[in-house]
Amino acid sequence: MRFNEKELIFLSRQPSERAAELGMRGPKKGDVMKRRLVKLIVNFLFYFRTDEEEPVGALLLEQCRVEREDDMAFSIAFLDEAERKYLFECDSQEQCLEWIDAIIKASYEFMRKNLIFYRSEIHRLTGKDPLEQYGISDETRFQ
Repeated sequence: MRFNEKELIFLSRQPSERAAELGMRGPKKGDVMKRRLVKLIVNFLFYFRTDEEEPVGALLLEQCRVEREDDMAFSIAFLDEAERKYLFECDSQEQCLEWIDAIIKASYEFMRKNLIFYRSEIHRLTGKDPLEQYGISDETRFQ
């Protein structure tokens, strides 16, 4: 997937669903844990040096797996490169669980599954397809 750098920088400056300074280690061998400002914005996880305004990098949170590593750490690995993990250390167990939950809920796939579930529940209760009024009920992405 390609991204325009200016658009990503603009997106990184938008209000975040979650933001905190976390310990972060990249997936390369020899990477060390560094303190980064991490921001969750829509389905991107931006990370910044703590004293800079532009992101050092961004992770698109699609086709990835989030796992708890221990009480205060979690990792993100992408399905096509499962051996490459980004590791994040939190300040508390509660913060760690909140980040894991937020990242899981940020993906398009999670939102799509919820839409399909609630669409079928509304249809079951009312007998009507809630997407029909928008003319999109037959689109495959909603099946």
